Amino acid sequence: MEHITPEGLGAPPSSTGLGQEIYALAERLFPICRSITGDGVRQTLDILSGHVDLERREVPTGTQVFDWTVPKEWNVRSASIIGPDGQTVLDFADSNLHVVNYSVPFKGVLPLNELMSHIHTLPEQPQLIPYRTSYYAPTWGFCMAYDGVAKMPDGLYRVEIDAELKDGSLTYGEYLHRGQTEREFLLSAHICHPSLANDNCSGLALLATLAKSMKARKTRYSYRFLFAPGTIGSIAWLSRNEGRTHLIDHGLVLSCLGDAGRPAYKRSRRGDAVIDRAMAHVLGREAGAKLMDFSPYGYDERQYCSPGFNLPVGMFQRSVHGTFPEYHTSADNLDFIKPEYLEDSFRILTDVIDIVEGDWTPLNLCPKGEPQLGKRGLYAALGGQASSGATSMSLLWVLNLADGQHSLLAMAERSGLSFRELAAAAKMLSDHGLLAAAS
Repeated sequence: MEHITPEGLGAPPSSTGLGQEIYALAERLFPICRSITGDGVRQTLDILSGHVDLERREVPTGTQVFDWTVPKEWNVRSASIIGPDGQTVLDFADSNLHVVNYSVPFKGVLPLNELMSHIHTLPEQPQLIPYRTSYYAPTWGFCMAYDGVAKMPDGLYRVEIDAELKDGSLTYGEYLHRGQTEREFLLSAHICHPSLANDNCSGLALLATLAKSMKARKTRYSYRFLFAPGTIGSIAWLSRNEGRTHLIDHGLVLSCLGDAGRPAYKRSRRGDAVIDRAMAHVLGREAGAKLMDFSPYGYDERQYCSPGFNLPVGMFQRSVHGTFPEYHTSADNLDFIKPEYLEDSFRILTDVIDIVEGDWTPLNLCPKGEPQLGKRGLYAALGGQASSGATSMSLLWVLNLADGQHSLLAMAERSGLSFRELAAAAKMLSDHGLLAAAS
């Protein structure tokens, strides 16, 4: 299925080896049957651990995590429907979307009319297999393309779901890149979806690649990368780390980052956190990007932003979940995501990290009238602005707003200039003795 971007904007971004690297990792993750618990999550973490040194956590079945209880662990080995003529109508080996995620085991012979109550289809998208779950309402079921169901004749069908629900554990992985301070930037991706490329192989692959890239970077903040099952996983992490959540100054939930949709950001519950402003600044320079206010529906940002925590955590994606026709269907496959869009999402994230890392509040040391820039060689230095990144306007804006009350991000918001340009100007002015850090 061709994905049509609503904005219909121009040529896609170009891709280098980085986009291919992220895509290749997503490609490895795609075939795995994941859920909120089970060996699929562990297998996924094994692959991600080849890119970043993950700490694996196991939370036993029955553990109370706030108002929730960690459920039994689920694993599925096989499933099939055999028709009256002995032909295979459905085989789990063909697609792990074929079984309702968390189905209880079942084996029996059923007439078609009784079997139909356990088969989910999409009549409006007759060639696609839907993705369905039954985490907390035990049942069994299958998902099929509507076109295939329409061809099933009356008769008796042999049905089997070889699955297991047992006392086990919920598994999540995390990696902490230590910075100069204990203040943290939380980056979180859900690991519970099976073969859905955009939602969320793209987020897992991009987050692991970002974590790998951070190893070579000295940072002011510490960066916590969390790979956890949706809802119950983030709640379990919050329950286990409640005493440390006050250290989180910025946060992002990542999902649906590999398709052709224009970048989209949902603000944190606070609405005016630094991460909200940084994302707005970066996306404000992206044609067709979308900024949305917080709502308590979505991914794990609603757990981090629950009123008992109210953390500064927003959500970054491309096409907004639930709004594109491929969402939660077999059309969310490896053809739906592209290396160039994965790389573009990576670039946006690093631009935001650059703002968080590089923001500071300068003070003009020559505030009475404009200082004479020419005699300090600053205008001449601008001749090499291709390398410096500064312009005469950025110098003037920084000098004027450097009253000890405006950070560089605040200057960017007011001036309309890019943070990168203002940061380059501030460095130049500081190097020439005209700026100091406000106390």
